[in-house]
Amino acid sequence: MIIYLHGFCSGPQSWKARSLRDRMTEHGLADAFWCEQLPVSARDAIALAEARIARCASAPTLVGSSLGGYYATHLAEKHGLQAVLINPAVIAPLSLSAYLGPQTHMYSGETFDFTQAHIDELQAIEVPVITRPERYWLLVETGDQVLDYRHAVTRYAGSRQTVLEGGDHSFTRWDDYLDPILRFAGLLA
Repeated sequence: MIIYLHGFCSGPQSWKARSLRDRMTEHGLADAFWCEQLPVSARDAIALAEARIARCASAPTLVGSSLGGYYATHLAEKHGLQAVLINPAVIAPLSLSAYLGPQTHMYSGETFDFTQAHIDELQAIEVPVITRPERYWLLVETGDQVLDYRHAVTRYAGSRQTVLEGGDHSFTRWDDYLDPILRFAGLLA
């Protein structure tokens, strides 16, 4: 099972979520993919993901993009899971402080007010240090215009790391890593 956690203001309609779902469907693994619209509240987003984790017959692999990578790190540490992190928001409470105020979901068009209470919820789930780097696979592009990839390289030292020159925050070479992610998750030989 893969639990895909999207980024801030994103959703299941994102290019990365759709292409991973489509690739899994091509391999006959459609039932092993889960991605829902995550609530703005970190507390509620974590609760939704944990409810799905609790229904898994075996340990799922988390795949988190940007803010979803921050969530995936918290969940991997709490539940002993492995995670693939794509341009993760390593210091989400600090990074997202710049977005306080009215925001709009990229795909649904729904508007919401991003508040200090949301930042506080992110702070509450921050993982001070990862305990087992071998559980993680970091995928970053150096051209990320939103987050400094070097924070992630430092944060996930000792983990499997793929650092690609150029690109941007969307992780432009995503499609090249779909089957390798499925192998990392144990879903493909």
